[in-house]
Amino acid sequence: MDEKQGMNGGVGSYHSRSELNSISNEVNSDSSPPSDRPIRVYADGIYDLFHFGHAGSLEQAKKLFPNTYLLVGCCNDETTHKYKGKTVMNEAERYESLRHCKWVDEVIPDAPWVVTQEFLDKHNIEYVAHDALPYADASGAGKDVYEFVKKVGRFKETKRTDGISTSDIIMRIVKDYNQYVMRNLDRGYSRKELGVSYVKEKRLRVNMRLKKLQEKVKEQQEKVGEKIQTVAMHRNEWVENADRLVAGFLEMFEEGCHKMGTAIRDRIQEGLIGQQLRGLTQNGKDDDEDEEEYYDDDEEYYDDEESYDEKEWNGKK
Repeated sequence: MDEKQGMNGGVGSYHSRSELNSISNEVNSDSSPPSDRPIRVYADGIYDLFHFGHAGSLEQAKKLFPNTYLLVGCCNDETTHKYKGKTVMNEAERYESLRHCKWVDEVIPDAPWVVTQEFLDKHNIEYVAHDALPYADASGAGKDVYEFVKKVGRFKETKRTDGISTSDIIMRIVKDYNQYVMRNLDRGYSRKELGVSYVKEKRLRVNMRLKKLQEKVKEQQEKVGEKIQTVAMHRNEWVENADRLVAGFLEMFEEGCHKMGTAIRDRIQEGLIGQQLRGLTQNGKDDDEDEEEYYDDDEEYYDDEESYDEKEWNGKK
């Protein structure tokens, strides 16, 4: 039975050894199930806060045979509160939840806490499906609720779904109790409906306002952090772009300087060549003038010689 937590009721009683043997002969677990009709399989539980773990176990029971008719028993509030404790959903809500599960063919209300032969016969049940954990009955002898069907070979094991159960869901609610109270207060429930005192209501509202304020502050801090990160990213982009621009400018500047230096050097070379040509031209003119003067001197020299010869000639005469 789903989430019995080791508790069961005194509904029905255990059978004698001869009764168990006769039942075992009628239904042999080793024999092949009939294929010409649906196999009637029974699963039971409380199914409070019906969740996917419940649905998963019922799916397994439904798929035990190729053709299965699944009957699901659900204990009423009186039996459940007596042997397990208070439920969140009442019996009518739990029955209705099961009727909406696609794996369920028939819901049996007011199901017994312990499965008996009379109950199996009444509903023509051939197999009982449940997880294999032992669930102790209320006799105090530590007997397993499903000991009877296990001994006669009419028990089929299903697996529980880890991480989900009605108790787990209730623990989540208890853990975050204040938040759920505030949630319902905000939705219009009165503090009396929620069983909350006036002082507790005011304290919860103050705490929730402080929490919302903290969340807003945290949100603003995250936004500021995102902006800072964005600015840093843009700064990195700007730096990279600036580096590229400076590198490009320097490259262009260097190329311009090289071109300018080449042009200046060419102009200087042209100027030097021009000066050399002018120098050669000037030197040519100077040589001509010197040569003329030389010849003039010669003429004067010749004149002197000529005058000298004349004097000497005249002396001799």
